[in-house]
Amino acid sequence: MNTLFDKIWDSHVVNNIEDGPQQLYIDRLYCHEVTSPQAFEGLRQRGIKCFRPEKIFCMPDHNTPTRNQDRPIEEPVSKKQVDTLAANAAEFGLSYYGMMDPRNGIIHVVGPERGLSLPGMTIVCGDSHTSTHGAVGAVAFGIGTSEVEMVMASQCILQQKPKSMRISIEGKLGKCVTAKDVALFLMSRITTSGATGYFVEYAGSVVRDMSMEGRLTLCNLSIEMGARGGFIAPDEKTFEYLKGREFAPKGEDWDKAVAYWKTLKSGDDAVFDRELVFDAAQIGPMVTYGTNPGMGMEISGTIPQEADIAPEGRKSFLKSLDYMGFQPGESLLGKKIDYVFLGACTNGRIEDFRAFASVVKGRRKADGVTAWLVPGSWEVRRQISEEGLDKELEAAGFEIRQPGCSACLAMNEDKIPAGKYSVSTSNRNFEGRQGPGSRTILASPLVAAAAAVTGRITDPRNI
Repeated sequence: MNTLFDKIWDSHVVNNIEDGPQQLYIDRLYCHEVTSPQAFEGLRQRGIKCFRPEKIFCMPDHNTPTRNQDRPIEEPVSKKQVDTLAANAAEFGLSYYGMMDPRNGIIHVVGPERGLSLPGMTIVCGDSHTSTHGAVGAVAFGIGTSEVEMVMASQCILQQKPKSMRISIEGKLGKCVTAKDVALFLMSRITTSGATGYFVEYAGSVVRDMSMEGRLTLCNLSIEMGARGGFIAPDEKTFEYLKGREFAPKGEDWDKAVAYWKTLKSGDDAVFDRELVFDAAQIGPMVTYGTNPGMGMEISGTIPQEADIAPEGRKSFLKSLDYMGFQPGESLLGKKIDYVFLGACTNGRIEDFRAFASVVKGRRKADGVTAWLVPGSWEVRRQISEEGLDKELEAAGFEIRQPGCSACLAMNEDKIPAGKYSVSTSNRNFEGRQGPGSRTILASPLVAAAAAVTGRITDPRNI
């Protein structure tokens, strides 16, 4: 029997090109300000419009400041990119949610929370972390600028069908172990290229037990294993999450949709190109020690010795440690940190703010630590206020900022200075990712909160 990936993909194939790619129909295209300008310009030069404008949604997120969004953007490059997206959306008749719009935020947070991303869909965006939307049971993946133009012009894309992989995590997660830790654990085992060429279906008791926010985090990080995307079969948790959301079906249409969505699962006899199974008992709170997301370890562990690294990887391993200022065999517990970042399309949802607040409540932000707490959307910001989390966080010395990608990739004003250490809930720790010369330690919201109140890398299980 076919896998769920086969079911969704094959049902969207418009045409098979002999000895070539497939023409795949796309249900939803998301556009932000960074990768779309050239695509719009391409349409303009060809004198054509968007084929199905109602399927395209635009919003700025990468370049938006996280303060004073009611004022003009001061940084000229960011202002130009955001203004250009607004003008292009207006010219081509597309839905646009600009800064201060209550529907604005990081596009990978807004899509699911608005019910724009639905089970069984094909979803693309000119952004690698589009895989996030797979948490609702969609086939979602990032594409390049020329492909964005292709989808705008035809609502289709030419793609080679990826292979299928199922990763099952069985058992129960331990204390203070989150979906972010599961993802960092998988990357540490599979490596950042171990899923290259595959579309990953996540399964097992741990995934079934995860909240939708947790599933969104897990799928978000699929690309960091090299996968084309990652997704989870929709279930009652998915339906409950989507019901009543702005763009979700209503009334009889909802009942029909759910009846169809219940068929979206891999059969017991489905054959995957590769299968992996992991035990939840092996996973603890994680941190990264290097300059790619696969260089991770349990927070209470030690950095590998050079001899533990395959010979072909030792040069880059040592280069990475040199950049980070760490040594082989070293423990990171107790290491002084300078910045904490809570947010991004990885961990900018309400559950992440609840987790962070649960650790800092009754404590104070450590002296010398700069903390940026950035909701993934205005909807998340509203929930934070509604639940009184903002008051709890402010009492502990923290400030809630306005939505945006923020310090995840430093395309705005939120940059980590050179040489400074940042414990970050974002998705990448590449050299200079959070600012030139910055040193990033990826972690969960619980680990970030523990660092924020102690000023050091601290195991949240101990506080």
